Amino acid sequence: MIKNRHNKIAVFIVLFFGLGLFFIGTDGFSAFTAEKARVNKLLNDKPKFPEVTLEDSTGRKYSISEFEDKYVFITFLYTSCTTVCPELEYNMKQVYDKVPSKYIGEDIVFLSISFDPERDDPATLNKYKDFFKSDGETWRMARINDKAELKSLLDSFGVIVIPDEYGNFAHNSAFYLVDKKGSLANVMDYKEIDEAAKTVVNILENGSEE
Repeated sequence: MIKNRHNKIAVFIVLFFGLGLFFIGTDGFSAFTAEKARVNKLLNDKPKFPEVTLEDSTGRKYSISEFEDKYVFITFLYTSCTTVCPELEYNMKQVYDKVPSKYIGEDIVFLSISFDPERDDPATLNKYKDFFKSDGETWRMARINDKAELKSLLDSFGVIVIPDEYGNFAHNSAFYLVDKKGSLANVMDYKEIDEAAKTVVNILENGSEE
C-alpha cells in the first residue's frame, strides 16, 4: 500500500511539473504554436511601424506618415508567389469590400507590401494590383527598396521570410492593422475574412482598438 501511495505521489509530481513547464513554454497555454506565440508577443509589444521608404505601383515614394491619422490594413507578399499570396490578397479584397465605403480612404487605407523588391518594381506591382481590383490609392501595393529598412519592418512585425534557391520564399501570412499613430494595433488570421472585417469596422465605428 505504501509503495502504491509513493508511486501515485511520484506520478502527481511529474504531472505537476510537466504541466508547469508546458504552461511556461506555451505562454500560459494560450500559445500552442510558434505562430500563436508570435502574434501574442506582437499584440503585447505593439511595435511602431519603422521609418522606411515605400515605393508604390505608381512610383511614388513616401513613409508611413503618408497615412497620418488613418488606420492602415497591411499584408506582406511577393508577386511571384503561386501559393498563399494570391489567396491572401483575394481575402484582403473581400475585407476591403466589407468595410463601409465612407471609411475607405478617409479613416483607413489598405497597403500590400512586397518583400521581393528586386522583382516587384512599380510596373510589376501595377499589373499585379489589377488582378485584385486594387485602385492604387485607397488600396496601394508597394515595395521597400532598401534591404536594411525592409529587414527592420519585417523584424518589427514578426514577418518570417526565408528564400530558397529557386527564387521563392517560405513565409508566414496575416492581416496587420496599424493605428493612426503608426503602431501595430492588431494581427488577424487572413483566412477569417468575416472576423477580420468585423474587427476593423468595430474599430472604425468606435475609434478604439479596445
